[in-house]
Amino acid sequence: MSGRLEGKVALITGAGSGIGRRSAELFAAEGAAVVAVDINETAALETVELIGLAGGVAVAQRADVADPDDTKNMVARAESEFGKLDVLFNNAGIMDSSDGDAISTSPETWDRTMDVNAKGVFLGCKYGIPALRRAGGGSIINTASFVALMGAATAQIAYTASKGAVLALTRELAVVHARENIRVNALCPGPLRTELLMKFLDTEEKRRRRLVHIPVGRFGEAEEMAKAALFLASDESSYVTGTEFVVDGGITAAYVTPE
Repeated sequence: MSGRLEGKVALITGAGSGIGRRSAELFAAEGAAVVAVDINETAALETVELIGLAGGVAVAQRADVADPDDTKNMVARAESEFGKLDVLFNNAGIMDSSDGDAISTSPETWDRTMDVNAKGVFLGCKYGIPALRRAGGGSIINTASFVALMGAATAQIAYTASKGAVLALTRELAVVHARENIRVNALCPGPLRTELLMKFLDTEEKRRRRLVHIPVGRFGEAEEMAKAALFLASDESSYVTGTEFVVDGGITAAYVTPE
């Protein structure tokens, strides 16, 4: 039986850990050839090794997603290695432990967070969309966050603003490119038990403050986000574009007031 991404080529940023690694493994298991991109080349190579051990096909590419040349090169690698690009998962992101409220957050923390989380998605789309056009269309998935839809209980103003930018960018690109068979969706994870968030929620008090708001009563898992991304990457979501695909354990349902 063929996989849900059989014959497709997928590029995933932030593929060295967390959602990115789980997605790379799952996409490869479902038949995709994967370009595993990470600023940490060693971590990307580890992901590729895991995929290879499971019988999948993948290559590693080091890239700083905030750097235009690196981003252009990662897309070129997908086309040179596998002949095309069908799925672009702009997943790389940072959450700076010094990120707080508007008063305490430094301009340097703001700029670095926006560079990676917002500019990185813009650059991925800037260089990825022409490749998707050459392939006859495809799927773009941008990792946003539930905090783009609501305020965070633990202040993280730069992160929240950067993810709001990802949502806005996703909506506009979805509309602009809809007639080109290019779908653009934002994956909005809830709080996850990943290294990224656990480093930010570095005290038991911070973790409890976040957990109390989640109706299902636990942090999500990277594997659960990977499964959601797989749906958005596959042809099963062929009529889905411009969405805020929320996978959050019910947190926004409990706290966001409908318009």
